[in-house]
Amino acid sequence: MAGHSKWANIQHRKGRQDAARSKLFSKLSKEITVAAKMGDPDPDKNPRLRMAIKEGKSQSLPKDVIDRAIKKSVAGEGDEYEEIRYEGYGPNGVAVIVETMTDNRNRTASTVRSTFTKNGGNLGETGSVGFMFERTGEVTYPADAGDADAIFEAAIEAGADDVESSEDGHIIWCVDTDLNDVSNALEAALGESQSTKLIWKPTTTTEMDLEAMEKLMKLIDALEDDDDIQRVTTNFEASDEVMDQL
Repeated sequence: MAGHSKWANIQHRKGRQDAARSKLFSKLSKEITVAAKMGDPDPDKNPRLRMAIKEGKSQSLPKDVIDRAIKKSVAGEGDEYEEIRYEGYGPNGVAVIVETMTDNRNRTASTVRSTFTKNGGNLGETGSVGFMFERTGEVTYPADAGDADAIFEAAIEAGADDVESSEDGHIIWCVDTDLNDVSNALEAALGESQSTKLIWKPTTTTEMDLEAMEKLMKLIDALEDDDDIQRVTTNFEASDEVMDQL
């Protein structure tokens, strides 16, 4: 899905902008604190914490911020958050999954619903679009980590299911419950990854033209601007021409 990969790159560059950096760091820090609270504060004994730290590092989250987030969990400080997933439809019927981490369920539900409505979408019931995705482990490496054949061989040896290589880099997928083991094996063979995380990978996609993509971007931007929303996933498919125009 070339369109999906390009959109991931657009999001990555957008996240690097100074205007979004503070908000991004706050969400990454929240994930680290919650992961540490739910398990062991030692990342070697807590796979979720280890992945949260790795994702933070991939986004240039400072070490002192990471350490502070873990210490906060050990001290029992900070708000108590619950994770809630919302599902709905965006422009052109594209499926949208919104993952949140909130200390106020009513506030978050109201915000998500109104954001969908204001941006041409409709919030659905839990499960309304989830069947179009599968929960998957994803590990990414830069293009210079090796050629496609070498990466594929290392990935299969590590227990991964599939690999997509392009000039932008390598994306390796595995069963969600195997992510920690696969990630460790890949690091032993290829070095530290750019990113290691659980994602919702589309199993069916929705074709989008330029107008629909512009509307979808506005919806995603509005959702991601909310502090309670950790990540947004869609199942759009767009041509290279449309993505270039964006």
